[in-house]
Amino acid sequence: MATTRHRRLMRGGLALLAALWAASPHAAQRAPLPAPAGATACSGCHAPAGNGPVPGLAGRPAAEIADAMAAFRNGERPATVMDRIAKGFSDEEARAIAEWIAAGP
Repeated sequence: MATTRHRRLMRGGLALLAALWAASPHAAQRAPLPAPAGATACSGCHAPAGNGPVPGLAGRPAAEIADAMAAFRNGERPATVMDRIAKGFSDEEARAIAEWIAAGP
């Protein structure tokens, strides 16, 4: 009898510890995605709040950002410098950058 009671207490204690850990702020925190090559340079022109002459990218879906990069690269979208910047990235690199930006803080 003592061993059955002991097992129940251990299981209940472990379940309680797991529930407390899952509810803790540490469990909710995730490590930020590492920035793909070239991604951090975007904030030089694209201000986080979008207050400057260049539109902000915060809150935009990854597909929209990647499509815009492709349009700049192909010359389908007019640009002053973004067309030249976009040509420096492959489709995969542009998608990785777009996903990183869309994931945002």
